[in-house]
Formats: sequence, C-alpha cells, structure tokens
Amino acid sequence: MTTIAPSAAEAVQHAGGWLFDQVMAGWDVTVVTAEVGDPRPLEILGVRARDFDSVFAAPVLGPCLQAIALRTDLYHDDERVRRLVQAAAEAGRAEIRLWGEVWPADFDGSGDPVSHRLSLAARAFKAQALAAADLRGAPTEETEVFRRGELRRPRLAAVSLQNV
Repeated sequence: MTTIAPSAAEAVQHAGGWLFDQVMAGWDVTVVTAEVGDPRPLEILGVRARDFDSVFAAPVLGPCLQAIALRTDLYHDDERVRRLVQAAAEAGRAEIRLWGEVWPADFDGSGDPVSHRLSLAARAFKAQALAAADLRGAPTEETEVFRRGELRRPRLAAVSLQNV
C-alpha cells in the first residue's frame, strides 16, 4: 500500500496511526512525499519513505497497488499522482482513501467517510513520529478519518507501480 503526501510530517499527522496499524497487520507500506525530508518520522512508524522523483522516474508498469491514501490536492494538482492512482484503479480493485478539502472531480460522489480506530501501540508510535517531525503537542486522536473514493472512469497510464 502507498500513501502520497506533501511531506512526511503531513503523512504522520493525518494517517500515521493507520499506517502503523497496517504495518503491524503485515502490509508493505510506502509513503511517497513531494518534498524530500527527514525519513525518521516514517521510519518510527515502520514504513518506507520515498520521494516523488524516485517513484516517478521509471515509466514501467508493475504489480497493482491494493490500497492508496492521499491528500486530495496532490491528486488535483499533479498529473503524475493522477496517473499513478488511475493506473492502480485500472489494474485492480485498489481501495482509495483521501483526506483534504478539495474533492477531485474524477471521483464519484463526495466520498463516504471511513474511520480507523488506532490501536494503543499506534497512538504511542504516532506520538513519537509527530515529535520526530517537530509536531510536538499535535493531538493523537483515537481515530483517523478518511473519505473513500472511487474513480468514475480510470484511464490506464504508463507509470511505475513497481517502484512504490
């Protein structure tokens, strides 16, 4: 599974507990960020950190992603992100979770809310990851809420899913 965010700090803040719980459940989790920064907050959660340039460098299709979480404005503003999400949706039944203010026009409806109740361990590790991201004092909620999205008509795009 992959999470796409502007920065490691934002990924931790909005999805850190869910990411940790997915790692503990056996998922291979990667966070792809627009800015290259300190990977330590993500490493605390047990996820692999990658940046846009390394992920989008090789235009070869790989295995299908089974889950993607991303900030909505990255989908709206970056063609590479749109192609990756569309390719994953076209290749299989990828679950797509979104957070953010702008709902992408390519998605049906307004997005059904989906909540994830964080384990006690997830809350503890998220608190440490927030501190490593210089977000001390940011609340560690018991749940993280996303909106579930489904693309209207995904279009296959030449983008590397193998590198994610």
